[in-house]
Amino acid sequence: MRPTARRCLVLAGAGTLALMLTVPSSFTASGLAAASDHQAESRAAATFTGKWVAQTTFGGTTRETTYFLVQRENTLTGAILNGYRMQDIADGIVNGNQATWATVIGTGDQQRRVEYSATLDGDQLTVTMTGGGGFGGRAGAGTGAGAAIAGGPPAGAAPAAGRGRGGPMVAKRMSNDGTPVGPFDNLPKEVLPAIHNVSDGGLARTPPMGWNSWYHFRAAIDDAAVRAIADAVVSSGMKDAGYTYINIDDTWEGSRDANGNLGSNSRFPDMKALADYIHSKGLLFGLYSSPGPRTCGGYEGSYGHEAQDAKTWASWGVDFLKYDWCSASAMFKPEEEHAVYQEMGDALRATGRPIAFSLCQYGQVDVQTWGPKVGGNMWRTTGDNGDNWQVMSRAGFDEQVGLEKFSGPGHWNDPDMLQVGNGGMTDVEYQTQMSLWSMLAAPLLAGNDPRDMTQASHDTLTNREVIAIDQDKAGRQGYRVAKNGDNEVWVRPLANGDLAVSLFNRGGSAATITAAWSDLKLSGEHKVRDLWQHKDLGPMKGSFSAEVPSHGVVLIRVSH
Repeated sequence: MRPTARRCLVLAGAGTLALMLTVPSSFTASGLAAASDHQAESRAAATFTGKWVAQTTFGGTTRETTYFLVQRENTLTGAILNGYRMQDIADGIVNGNQATWATVIGTGDQQRRVEYSATLDGDQLTVTMTGGGGFGGRAGAGTGAGAAIAGGPPAGAAPAAGRGRGGPMVAKRMSNDGTPVGPFDNLPKEVLPAIHNVSDGGLARTPPMGWNSWYHFRAAIDDAAVRAIADAVVSSGMKDAGYTYINIDDTWEGSRDANGNLGSNSRFPDMKALADYIHSKGLLFGLYSSPGPRTCGGYEGSYGHEAQDAKTWASWGVDFLKYDWCSASAMFKPEEEHAVYQEMGDALRATGRPIAFSLCQYGQVDVQTWGPKVGGNMWRTTGDNGDNWQVMSRAGFDEQVGLEKFSGPGHWNDPDMLQVGNGGMTDVEYQTQMSLWSMLAAPLLAGNDPRDMTQASHDTLTNREVIAIDQDKAGRQGYRVAKNGDNEVWVRPLANGDLAVSLFNRGGSAATITAAWSDLKLSGEHKVRDLWQHKDLGPMKGSFSAEVPSHGVVLIRVSH
């Protein structure tokens, strides 16, 4: 939501009240000129230097953006504190009451430059992002790491659902000191361990399946709702289809006691009792934390308490941990992420409890190359996955190409959770997501409300033939073998020698798509089965063609 700026209108001319004043004869034209000169000097003396704070609403949460600015003649330096992320200002130039600058967000191939302009009016600063922005989801679905680690949109950015330039943000001067001060500057710096390999615990030999609270509930989740959802996962048949983890995302955390032990908040009065209830249903229990001092939602993180928190979770009966980078960006450099996640990997394995370890740092710093080494059983390869075609399509298709060699039993690429049933896409598009995630050997974590599913959502989530592709024991991730405009053909080799083949139509109208046997390294005649229609299509020679609806898929299994 774009912030609402307060505007002051000064009316002059026709319709205003005229006052007749009697002034001393000494108040001459030269006196008026002097007063005018004084006002001009005051304007000239105005400076951008100071601490400026703006508020905006993003995803239903009010956030502050703080600008620490220092003006020296015509140059401007400083930093922007956006969420937990301090971003240095570059190329700052002042021209009267106008200024421009830029920041660089993200790392590696996800790095981008965001440009700003600002207008100074006394103790008010109007800031507009003029180029380079764009994001979505909770914390950056559209662009991955840069927006995600910032904890919200760049100042002056467009609403979460869109990309590109946005409206102005109005900041107020809170002090004349522009020295950057971070939210955690008073905390000691952790000494990170030397790099070594951590076991995967023998877990996640196939991609984890379950349910996660965030996308449907966000902060509106409590003990009673989680118990009811566990019941629904069982009664709906989701458990029998393979969905076993019941994972509570952010906002469950309470405070620490005098000994530093982390507790849950009032919405979750007894985490062990909740875990026991979930286990009694034959399900597994997952929680969320961050390596930073605060989670993305502003709750207590695990910074400085890694081993202590791991022991607490183990005592509660936790089976899964999602570990979200969030405020860790204020404490660590990107090149330290390997050691930071290794520290929690060690802590989880030291508990002796089999706790699956999910790394959530948005695919930064080539996590796929070191994720397995820290005991990671899965790692995010994208920013947050939005419930719309554009974001899902980009995350699932474009951002997974070339990652297949890093995935396998015990360690999986994770393009984020399923949005099936949340209402932002069509049933056809949800089938496409389910098909693509299964081709990618991705974790299948439903993000809907299992207590209130349409038949179409239920059938999509519980299609046993599609799930069998995702859970194939060989654990080989699928990959694209052909692309013609918006039409793509993907293949996934299966343990018994069959091939899963998907014909995807990313375009705006129906299209006939062909999978040539030569592209699949096949020859001769092969049996074909449609996995959404649950129908044998008979032997096919040379190729297979099908009419595929807009944003749709035809998923087949090809066998000898």
